[in-house]
Amino acid sequence: MLETSRSHVRTLKDKFQRLKSHKLTSIEELRFLRTWVESPLKTGAVAPSGSDLARKMASFVDVTPHAQVLELGPGTGSVTKALLARGLKRPDLTVIEYSPEFCHLLRSRFPGISVVEGDAYALRNTLGLGPNEGQFDAIISSLPLLNRPESARVELLEEAMDLLPTGAPFVQFSYGLLPPVKPEAGVNVSASSWVWKNLPPARVWVYRASGKRSARPQ
Repeated sequence: MLETSRSHVRTLKDKFQRLKSHKLTSIEELRFLRTWVESPLKTGAVAPSGSDLARKMASFVDVTPHAQVLELGPGTGSVTKALLARGLKRPDLTVIEYSPEFCHLLRSRFPGISVVEGDAYALRNTLGLGPNEGQFDAIISSLPLLNRPESARVELLEEAMDLLPTGAPFVQFSYGLLPPVKPEAGVNVSASSWVWKNLPPARVWVYRASGKRSARPQ
């Protein structure tokens, strides 16, 4: 099932009604909506994550001195803002965003963070990391995973786990009842309570390696 589901279509209609009545809540929503219309499968949702969902996602990131955090698919920066409000320092945050327009917006809104334009489904290539390079203390993702085949989702999770120490979180939201990625052996997953104020309601899935994962073939 696609993230761009019937509830998303209803949300899209609501957004257009607001546009017609000049009651659009923010310029961010307008930019997000326009990008969704131009490329729905890449953008996934029709609006940025709500503040409640963004705070819930950020709450799973332990902000310690010099902790390095990687954010995937930040869009207009809802979760980025929540991470910084939680105390994360800008030089310690790297984001990967596919849309050039959103990259420009992120650099303007959050000077000092590292904005990488590229494909978050190919982490090492996009970040320019070799097989044994790079490690983050948390990865937080707003990617529309259910728009991708299961094999691509599994590969992303495996690559993310390789960039995290044992027990560190890979945080992902979803509108579905089941985990957006079926965890591999040696990876545990837990779900938050539903964030009912988000449109549509969502919850947060947190994946952590238990230390018993099999080595990935190189």
